[in-house]
Amino acid sequence: MKEMIKDILKQEVVLALGCTEPVAVALASASAYSLINGEINKINVIVSSNIFKNAFAVGIPGTKNVGLHIAAALGAVGGDSRLKLQVLKNINSNHEKLAKKIVEENRVNIGVDDSKARFYIRVEVETSKGLGVCEIRDKHSNIVYLEANGRVIFENREVAVDNANKSYDIRKYKLMDFINEILNMEYDDLEFLLEGAEVNFKIAQEGLNNNYGMEIGKRYKRMIEEGVLSDDIQNNIIMMTAAASDARMAGCFMPVMSSAGSGNHGITAIIPVAVCAKYLNKDNKDLVKALAISHITTIYIKQFTGRLSSVCGCGVAAGVGAACGICYLLGGKDKEFENTIKNMVGDITGMVCDGAKPGCAIKLSTAASAAYKAAILAVRGVSVPCGNGIVGCDIEATIKNLGVFSREGMKNADKTIIDIMLKRDIEYMC
Repeated sequence: MKEMIKDILKQEVVLALGCTEPVAVALASASAYSLINGEINKINVIVSSNIFKNAFAVGIPGTKNVGLHIAAALGAVGGDSRLKLQVLKNINSNHEKLAKKIVEENRVNIGVDDSKARFYIRVEVETSKGLGVCEIRDKHSNIVYLEANGRVIFENREVAVDNANKSYDIRKYKLMDFINEILNMEYDDLEFLLEGAEVNFKIAQEGLNNNYGMEIGKRYKRMIEEGVLSDDIQNNIIMMTAAASDARMAGCFMPVMSSAGSGNHGITAIIPVAVCAKYLNKDNKDLVKALAISHITTIYIKQFTGRLSSVCGCGVAAGVGAACGICYLLGGKDKEFENTIKNMVGDITGMVCDGAKPGCAIKLSTAASAAYKAAILAVRGVSVPCGNGIVGCDIEATIKNLGVFSREGMKNADKTIIDIMLKRDIEYMC
């Protein structure tokens, strides 16, 4: 199991530049264009509703623009598909000017189609040299189809292009199987996770020092300095988590370490745990185990709720992961992990995902605060009782119930949310 855990963590905990949904569209666009090159005439983008929702109002790195149109255009004119979720790493002002020109000339068309898969992207790039096509399914960098001028270059709708990635059905294991294995792993096996703490702390500092988005983190810092809020562990967890999201959602040109395909999940899974470790004077040996527990819990829960869903994954997945990581740092054992998960699921399950945007920073601050609260209560014997709402009698029942709620109970939520977003956008334009 140790090798499986290492494989999973190395697949799912990766650097990402920008919000991963528009970045995935940029990756598909860059991949499609790379097959043909030439002068761009038109870019047609089809996405599932979850992708559309999460890319609607979020900043694109290196620009002052938001949304899928500019993401698709940037991917085609300056993206490097070899960099996967850092596809936009090398764009410059010339790329931005050309991309904006393409968008302004209405050469980018966006459509929504939920008939293919819950996570689906298809980009067709038409140029002076022909037509390139790329499809992505199930995961942000999982390219399943490539076509150039009618010739199929690659097709495998079951397995990712990157054959180095292995697929594991982790749902057949219990979460505590993974956590207990992590507790017995060597420091060297998990040391690579420290990079995530370093990277995400850097973007948090950027958010504290400059003006991004809603400036939630920066305002928290000011209130702590003014004595309005106490300079304690919980407020610092909130401040740092929100600051990182402030910067990222506003299009800051700095990478984050993602978790389970999401940069905001990575921020939520990592920063509260790392802040807690710092305040508790824990060494890196404890920190890497706490981070591993946080990530594996996040990844495990996403297997039940879905890669993208109508509930906020930063709360019900990464937030639960962070809570479990903090629980470990506080000395929690098996029962305390169970209590922690029940407390989180019983607390913020109802938080909806209404797309990636600057406002996510306040949701991440809520998730981070709830994670600390859930853990400190859990290690003191407090737990939401079995049968309270969707909280089950053990970890597995609780997570399965969460998955049913997310997949079945919220089926119509995305359509309603998108209808509201589109109606509002039309009203603003009027």
